[in-house]
Amino acid sequence: MLKRPTESELEILEIIWQTGSATVRQVNEQLEKKGKNVGYTTTLKMMQIMTEKGLLTRIMEGRTHIYSAIIQAGAARNALINRMIDAAFGGSATKLVLQALGNHKATPEELNEIRSLIDKLEKEHRTS
Repeated sequence: MLKRPTESELEILEIIWQTGSATVRQVNEQLEKKGKNVGYTTTLKMMQIMTEKGLLTRIMEGRTHIYSAIIQAGAARNALINRMIDAAFGGSATKLVLQALGNHKATPEELNEIRSLIDKLEKEHRTS
């Protein structure tokens, strides 16, 4: 079963997904660039916990630990979205989409992307 990352763990995972692998120092620097005022030892402890939870793996390179994500970005996001749909929208993806579109002004590009996805889903539905 996929472990559910906390919000803070998800921020660390996002950095590692972007870089492929990273040291604690590299992750901490990226968090600071994003305006997160978190100390090195806090980042280290978080990443150690994430390793214990099975979200990260680490290898030694000399005296440095290099961390990589065990879970893939898509799988983690899908699990989080599915839990959110179940918990907040009674299992209805439609309610989620309507809420999201109602709360956020979509750009013309985003609307085109949504139309393309709907067209694709309709085509798949007709052929199944």
